[in-house]
Formats: sequence, C-alpha cells, structure tokens
Amino acid sequence: MDPRADRTQKFRIALRAFGPFEKAIQREWASFREKFSCGLELDVVAMDHHPLYDELFVRQGLRRGDWDVAFINTDWIAEAHQTGALVDLAARIKNCPPEDYPEGWTPSLLRFQQFGEATLGLPYHDGPECFIYRSDLFDSAAEQAEFLRQYGQPLAVPETWDDFVRVARFFTRPAQNLSGTIFAAYPDGHNTVYDICLQLWTRGGELFDSAGRMQLDTPAMIAALEFYRAMLNDPSAVYPQCRQCDSVKTGMAFARGEVAMMINWFGFAAMCETIAESKVAGRVAVAPIPRGPGGASASLNVYWMLSVASGSPHPDVGYQFLRHAMSRSHDKLRTLDGVIGCRKSTWGDADVNRAIPFYGRMESLHAHARELPRLANFVDLSAVIDRMVLDAINTPETIPAIVRRAQEAADRLGS
Repeated sequence: MDPRADRTQKFRIALRAFGPFEKAIQREWASFREKFSCGLELDVVAMDHHPLYDELFVRQGLRRGDWDVAFINTDWIAEAHQTGALVDLAARIKNCPPEDYPEGWTPSLLRFQQFGEATLGLPYHDGPECFIYRSDLFDSAAEQAEFLRQYGQPLAVPETWDDFVRVARFFTRPAQNLSGTIFAAYPDGHNTVYDICLQLWTRGGELFDSAGRMQLDTPAMIAALEFYRAMLNDPSAVYPQCRQCDSVKTGMAFARGEVAMMINWFGFAAMCETIAESKVAGRVAVAPIPRGPGGASASLNVYWMLSVASGSPHPDVGYQFLRHAMSRSHDKLRTLDGVIGCRKSTWGDADVNRAIPFYGRMESLHAHARELPRLANFVDLSAVIDRMVLDAINTPETIPAIVRRAQEAADRLGS
C-alpha cells in the first residue's frame, strides 16, 4: 500500500526499533490526542538503523510526504539539513516553546540540530557511551580474593585497556555462560565506527586533522585497530557472537547476565535496571571508559531527536506533538520505561534516581563526551571506517595495509 494514500486522516511516525521507544511514542500520542482532541490516526513504524536511514534519506521518505515525524540520529542531521528533509522549527519554538526551552536541556543536546537560525529537531533519547559493569561481580569478596590470587593485584574497575583485557579474561567462564566483555561488531556502518573512535580518542588520536581531512593512516589508529582485532578474536575474553550483535543485542546479553562488563550507551545500563526480563537489575553500575597509553578517558555523544518531515501534510500537528512529548512529565515517564530522557530535570529526579541509582552520573558523563563531525557525507565516510574495522577483525591482512587502503577511500570521498 502506498504510504502516501489517504494521508488526510493519518499521522505517520518512523522510529528506531526499540521496545521502550515504541511504548513511549504510543503513550505520548494517546495523551496528545486526548489533550488536543486530535482526530488523526497514528501509524507508527519501527525500523532498524539501516532500514530507517534508507527509508528517510535514500528513498527520500521525509521529503516525499511519506512521514510526518521521524527519529533522526545526530549522524544524519547534516545530510538532512543539506537536502531540505526537515522542517525548520525555529519560528514555532519562538512562538510556542516547549516547557523550559532551552534552559531545561544541557547545551550539548541542543547545538547539533542548530544550523544558523534554523532548528531541525528536539532531543528525545540520549545517553553517552560509558563503561557498564556488574557491581555484584566486582564487589564480591570471593571474586576479589581469586583475582588477587591470580594476578597479584586488587580487582577494580579497569582504568586502562590493559586492565580491561585482564579483567575480561578473568570473568570469562563458558561453563557458567559468562563472558568477560562484549562488543557490538555487527556490520551496520555505525557500531564499529563508534567503537574504533573511542579506541582512537582514548589513545590520544584524532579522526580528522586540523584542516578537516579524515586521517586514518596514523599510529594511533593502527594501535586502536590492533587492540580491537586482538579483542574480537580472543575467545578467552569476549562474547562468542559479537559479530552478530549490534548495541541493542549487546545490551540484552548483559541484561540476561551473560556479560560482566561492556562499553555501551548509558541507555542500556538504564534498560538493565528497568526492563522486567533483566536478570541483573540492582547490580548495574557505570564508570568512565578506560584509556590507552598516552591517552585519557573519552565518551561519545550521539543522540536521537524527533523532527518534522519537510514533506509532511501535517507540519503544525507534528510540532505540537513534539512540544507535547518534550514535557518534563513525558521525559521522566519514558526514562522510567527504559528510554534515556534528555532533560536536566529528569537526570536529577528523585524517582528516576531511586529506580536507576546511577542516573545522577549523566551530567558528569556529558562533561567529557565528544561528538563526531557534522558532515553531510558522514554516512559515506563512516562506511569507509566500518569496512576498515571489519577487514581488521575478519581478515589476516596487516593493519597498516588495511589502514592505507581506507585512507585512500576516504580521500576519494573528501571530508
């Protein structure tokens, strides 16, 4: 059926497939319809990351009128701006702003969608990358005694990548269905990109030079890839199905109690505290990401926003819905359901911090979070990085040769 058929009575939302997103959007739309007596019927479609991007940008669903509102990742916002895919909300925000706008949010969640005077979306789901671990394992007197016996040093949250490897091997116990760590190595063009950027930054490297040119052929990138290759091919340290796992599946493996520690989005730590099927609720903790030689801990700020499609036949309703969904109450409610709220009021809320004891760490994590460059062709550039990482973990080719080839591909694309 043509999604543009009979759009007069239908309001269509394209969102990233994730149970808490779907639950929250349905609840927020029901509340919106009741409050504003909106007669439109909701049609919400959940898609995985790649299919969502293809629907919105490759098939130009945002511009063609197939959608009214969509989940937009910060990686895509420059392309959305360049192609005119989203409605500029600036005038609507000025005339009828969301509750507490802009003071209710940290600046790091408002600047990425701002292009000059134009505003292309509002933040819906946040959560920088962090170190997530099983506190019951690290706090266990028996585990601490055994680690001291084996390694001659106390068991502690890893501060360096060498520590990380040691602890990962210690906790890998196939007979107990427990792996020391897990990586989201599914070839989807973004999970491995985020992983390798963190490996690079925590070793003092940079993805772009001072002129804005992507620089892959560097000693820091080679060191990052050597580490990532070693980890992904070390059955004594990592979850055996890493190559089939995206960030959602890694989070679920942790929730099932199959992983001792991981680098993942803060949202998955919160999810493991809130979803009914979690076997580790009450035993989850977060900490800064480990560092490499000569580097410092770093995090990555990537978030999802709600935006109004430029081809929408209902742009005013679209903004009204966004404004409604961004309220203090809805931000808090969806956080308690496993989404990561973006408001400062949610981060400090007593109910939220009772349910998710580490939620107060959000603001401090944001203080050290970095962002990927806002480039219209970043999806193409990230595909080059993804290919480079996949070649590193899946082939015996030397890392310097892989990096040189990736650099040539990046140079052809420009940046």
